[in-house]
Amino acid sequence: MADEIFESEIYTLTDDNGVESDFELIGTVELEGVTYYALIPYTEDEDAEVEEYIVLRGEKDDNGEDILVSIDDDDEFDRVADIFDDEFSAAAFEEDAE
Repeated sequence: MADEIFESEIYTLTDDNGVESDFELIGTVELEGVTYYALIPYTEDEDAEVEEYIVLRGEKDDNGEDILVSIDDDDEFDRVADIFDDEFSAAAFEEDAE
């Protein structure tokens, strides 16, 4: 399993209603050959605290382009969210120790 934490990478996501919103990538995890992305709503206010993040799965569309999709399977989502929670808790612990 590989994981990364990024400095600042912004994704513009479009919901089912066609509404676009910007999200900041805070980490990726690869599990069983699938890459999952953790994102938070993007804000220019560096002091804003965000307590929740979304998890999306990376896939290829019909044209071979990379896309991010919602995870519909509850077991898959829970398994991936647990990995991200562990990673972010460990990162926060290391940051507090410094």
